[in-house]
Amino acid sequence: MSTMLPPSSSGTSSSRTATQKTRETADALEADRPTGPRARADARSGAEARTAPWGTDPYANALRNGRGPLFLRRSDGWLLPLEVERWCSDAGAADLSALHRCEGPVLDIGCGPGRLVAELTALGHRALGIDVSEAAVARTRRIGGSALLRSVFDPLPGEGRWGTLLLVDGNIGIGGDPAALLDRAADLLSTGGLLIAETSPLDIDERVQVRLDDGRRAPAEKAGPADRPFPWARIGTPALLRYAGACGWRPADQWSAEGRSFVALRRPRPWPAVRERSARTSSQNAESANSAPVISSQLER
Repeated sequence: MSTMLPPSSSGTSSSRTATQKTRETADALEADRPTGPRARADARSGAEARTAPWGTDPYANALRNGRGPLFLRRSDGWLLPLEVERWCSDAGAADLSALHRCEGPVLDIGCGPGRLVAELTALGHRALGIDVSEAAVARTRRIGGSALLRSVFDPLPGEGRWGTLLLVDGNIGIGGDPAALLDRAADLLSTGGLLIAETSPLDIDERVQVRLDDGRRAPAEKAGPADRPFPWARIGTPALLRYAGACGWRPADQWSAEGRSFVALRRPRPWPAVRERSARTSSQNAESANSAPVISSQLER
């Protein structure tokens, strides 16, 4: 039986708690997902191919312990510290500046340990997190949120019906291709839906190959799934607005809080025409990249 999702609030008893409603949302979303052995195998293989490192140590260990150190390491040795302690804490003022702008049902992409999903639930929103880490999903559920073990690029329930998508804590970098991620986000949002993304405070447009690193093991000891390089991106607000404009997104807001930068974008419409224009732009960009240096960092696999 197909369920129209995300569910509306009409017909819901006012005595139900936000947590109950959100858990019902997750159950319904799960029921709306494609089923069967082939669908499960396709989703699993797609997620594993793109995001296997996030489901294993040292990321899982950091989330279970609630602290780092944890880094993204480029092949040249440069390290980007990951703020595990902040992720595992309650939502802060900067987080709330984004959450208070959310509209309708909210999908938190790369929800991590779940502080935003839990806070949204407490605020009365219907909210769901997705993450490729079992440890992240388990912790989100443990603190009162709802979460599914999914990649954003896998088939997802409620596609085209979400009111707001969240891409915070660097998650605009997922997949290493911001334009592709924006295309996927447009598939998930309802008409006129809102995307809230956190950007780098630097004016940067960088696509790299990175590994997860906890700084505790010697290079010779690193040979597991978590040590495989994977694509990532870091982009500032100017770069995100360039990508968004090429894909037809409409800027809705931009702000800073506690040293963090955010952008809100409206889903493009009509979407089919925008997708065709975006595809032409991507093709032109690829041709240009073949004939001239690019500003993004392209590190070897």
